[in-house]
Amino acid sequence: MNNRFEAVRDLIKEGHTQEAILQLNKLISLDPDTAAEAYYLLGNAYRKEGNWQYALNNYQEAICLNPESPAQEAYRMVMDILNFYNKDMFNQ
Repeated sequence: MNNRFEAVRDLIKEGHTQEAILQLNKLISLDPDTAAEAYYLLGNAYRKEGNWQYALNNYQEAICLNPESPAQEAYRMVMDILNFYNKDMFNQ
């Protein structure tokens, strides 16, 4: 299964996010035991696309399944980015 995740990581790095998303959704349905990592990678794919809400949703799912997931840091990073760019929204 790790080889599949490596292939998906490569797809994300190369910008083939839609293909990565399709593969990750299949992996989640085929092997729920690896869903935490798949959701983390889904978050990365959506983040690369600029789809912040889907990225956050998938990071949260990964964190729920595995509180030690690297999705914790990724979630904080996305929130920091959004807070930086949207700080005027909070200071009105």
